[in-house]
Amino acid sequence: MPKQISLGVFEMMNPNNGMPTWTHPLGKGDRYDSVEYWVEVARMLDAADVDFLFFADTYGYATIDGAMPDLVAAHGIQFPGFDPMLLISALARETDRLGFVLTSPTTVERPYATARRFATLDHYTAGRIGWNVVTGSSQATTDDLFGVADSGTHDSRYDVADEFVDVCLELWEGVWEDDALVRDPSRNLFVDPAKLHPIAHRGTHFASSGVFAIPPGPQRSPVLFQAGTSARGRAFAARNAEAVLIQGQSIPKAREHVDDIRAQAVAHGRSPDDVKVVTGVTITVAPTHDEAVALRTELEGLYAVEDAAVIFAGFTGVDLSAFDPSEPLTAIASDQGQTLVDRFVRPGQPVPTVGDVLGDFRLRANRGFQITGDPAEVADELQAIVEGTGIDGIMLEPTFGGPEAFEAFIDLVQPILRDRGLLPATRSASEPTLRERVTGAGTPHLPSAHPGARFRTF
Repeated sequence: MPKQISLGVFEMMNPNNGMPTWTHPLGKGDRYDSVEYWVEVARMLDAADVDFLFFADTYGYATIDGAMPDLVAAHGIQFPGFDPMLLISALARETDRLGFVLTSPTTVERPYATARRFATLDHYTAGRIGWNVVTGSSQATTDDLFGVADSGTHDSRYDVADEFVDVCLELWEGVWEDDALVRDPSRNLFVDPAKLHPIAHRGTHFASSGVFAIPPGPQRSPVLFQAGTSARGRAFAARNAEAVLIQGQSIPKAREHVDDIRAQAVAHGRSPDDVKVVTGVTITVAPTHDEAVALRTELEGLYAVEDAAVIFAGFTGVDLSAFDPSEPLTAIASDQGQTLVDRFVRPGQPVPTVGDVLGDFRLRANRGFQITGDPAEVADELQAIVEGTGIDGIMLEPTFGGPEAFEAFIDLVQPILRDRGLLPATRSASEPTLRERVTGAGTPHLPSAHPGARFRTF
């Protein structure tokens, strides 16, 4: 019996999801800033039994030498950017089962405020909320915007993030007993104070004491996602994450990441299956192979090297446009996006040229597997990826930007995956929360094996 996987969709509240495509008729440049647009997308995904809609997000934008290049504004390179968190209540009201995963950083935010927002959304979504924990994106720009003197190195930011997540979990899991919320007018008792347990956290990076002001929602803690696949990122995921997003671009490399994440989870006292791994996939599908190839060719025709250089600099802080394309790209390190740097510069491997890196990045950027073909071809390749990597889910990435790529997958590929048993024929009504749907934990609450369970002291 094939392994059943979860199904998500990747989005950003920008004119483009990466390389500029907003000029195409199927782009979303004239739609992304409309509540009605996102409501229609969410309704479509909900009707198709998609498990979650994932919003990538950042406070920053691409910069080179501290300044935003003109191309960022002129071509809409992940700019302007709206705040997806403010949209979620509207989408939850218009859907029944679709989950929502929001990206929020541990660098410029504070634990209590983050815990409060996600606990509120756990109520407003009826337990369909997840937190993609990031240590920063476009970090140099974000530091400037927030007036942060120094947010630390790539690895030290993960040290801060470990403690940040701990404080949030202590607030979610350790303050309210299950029956603390009474709401009994006959006794004039709204909350039983004897069943509230103030925290008193004094750590290396944060201090927080007092009572959490939000009662537990259906999940108590949001589902914890994590998206960094650098060595330190995988260690963070093994300790904290319930679901890890990777951008696998080859089966062997994805398998390596999956195995490492699970091995590290075991080292943290967890089961290897406690951490679900989801890979991004960009799918260009059409009724025939030739039509799909033509569509992909049309898409790649929109991608420009100059845009790729700006996006690469935004992720890594490395401006490749300043180098000769034929120059070998010697080993580099980045405190902004080490995962992306590691993709191209690896010990023991031939050193690529600057032109090689930009050429590859132009076509694949920081996305996952790229699949083009007719419905059967796409289904075959997806099945091979699932079987070859051991992943637990896929996350569909946009092509031209609008929802048409998702519609094509739902209409043409999803029925085949259901017939093969890779996707359930129908979703169980007994799995209403995001945690139950994505992790298969059998409970809406954080599993007892998760390190955050140690904060339950009552």
